[in-house]
Order: sequence, then structure tokens, then C-alpha cells
Amino acid sequence: MMSDKKQITRTRVRYGETDKMGVAYHANYLNWFEMGRSDYCRDNGKSFAAWEKEGVLLPVVEAHCRYKSPLYYDDEIEIETSVTKLSKVSVVFSCRVLHADTGKVAAEGYTKHAFTSPDGKLLRDGNALQEWLNDILIQND
Repeated sequence: MMSDKKQITRTRVRYGETDKMGVAYHANYLNWFEMGRSDYCRDNGKSFAAWEKEGVLLPVVEAHCRYKSPLYYDDEIEIETSVTKLSKVSVVFSCRVLHADTGKVAAEGYTKHAFTSPDGKLLRDGNALQEWLNDILIQND
């Protein structure tokens, strides 16, 4: 399932996110992916915290990031996030991190999340969060 709905989050590379060479440290991209998917849900009407209060958690079960061009301290970036796969038991958020001024892709990747209960059990028969995400995808087809 592909979605045309893209969430754009803007931020800057902070000094503490760079290495000795002044380049954004690779692990920070996964933090930016998290920022993007959190904004995706919040801007569509419900935060991850709200879903957790309702008993649906989204642990990361897979992550991938491909680095394409470096980012440096104080570069303004855009994090583009969309849902690219949704099933009864999981969701995939795809992300691209771009240089805000040029649109050049710095990195792209995805995180896959299982739908679980607070005690860590896989929710196999669908759930309110899966249905909500499906509704967002249908609205944007």
C-alpha cells in the first residue's frame, strides 16, 4: 500500500548531532525518522502517546537507512515521512531526509513497527491504530 500523504518536518542539524569532522553522525538519522513519524501521527490528529494510553504500542522491529550526501552543523533539513505499507500486524514508515535549501536527498530509509499490547503481545486481528492509519491512507488516495 502506497500513500501520497507526506508529512514534512523541518529542523536543523544541532552541534551535538555532529562528529569530530562536523558531519551529522549516522545514528541521528534514525532519531530524525522518529521525529518525522511522530509528527505524521500528531499532525493527523493523534500522537503516539495517545495511542499508548489506549493500549497500542509500536516497537521498531526493523530499520534501514541509506546515506546519500552529508549534512553539517546548522544545515536546515526536511524530514519527509509517509506510510508505505500497512498490514493487520505492522506498519512501515518511509523517510527521506533532504537538504532544505536544495532538496538534495541526504538519506532515505524506513522503520517497520509491530502493533503490540502494553505487555508486548502482537495484536494479530487489527486494532484501532491500524484502522486509523488505513483511513488516512484511503483519504489520500
